[in-house]
Amino acid sequence: MTGFRALPRRAVAAAMLALALTACVAEQAASAVNPAGPGFLLGVWHGFIFPIAWIVSLFVDNIAVYAVPNNGGWYDFGFFIGIVFLGVGARSSRRR
Repeated sequence: MTGFRALPRRAVAAAMLALALTACVAEQAASAVNPAGPGFLLGVWHGFIFPIAWIVSLFVDNIAVYAVPNNGGWYDFGFFIGIVFLGVGARSSRRR
């Protein structure tokens, strides 16, 4: 019997992983990138204040958690650093 069940599990897992990774790819509109827009440091700040900005953005229309337009990759990297290392991702846990 040939078909889906005949494929090795590793091949199916690799295909599913490749499909999942392609879902992570996104294109940014050229109008969303502005060389004079917020850069790395503002990205770090916006990532750090993300939890508060998100809650406020639920109630206030002109507040957003992400600056558009920004200067592209450096803002994104700063935003990531702000969230992961300084913001909500920086919480440590103890093991007993």
